[in-house]
Amino acid sequence: MNTRGTIDRPLTHDPKKQAPMKPSTSEPAGSVTPDFSTSDANDSRQNRTRQMQLAPEALARAHMHERLREADVDRQAMRLVIARRMQRRAERASLRARRALAMAVMQ
Repeated sequence: MNTRGTIDRPLTHDPKKQAPMKPSTSEPAGSVTPDFSTSDANDSRQNRTRQMQLAPEALARAHMHERLREADVDRQAMRLVIARRMQRRAERASLRARRALAMAVMQ
């Protein structure tokens, strides 16, 4: 029996193998939405899956970038602390040298 499938009993249940729905002639031309292509849906689904797979990677990259920035800030702070410590040490040495010179001149 070569009967074509109906809406209630399609020939196949796979939406990709079914014929696309055509607008009926009894409806006005502008009232029917255009045909929906499944390739767009598959592309967006594929894209969403790819984005979801890459989300942990992007999160890890952002986390690593933040850690590197924090490490750089810490290094700058440590350099500043060391520079101030060396400056105080140099000032104390300069004061000792002045005192020694003053003592030598006074004797």
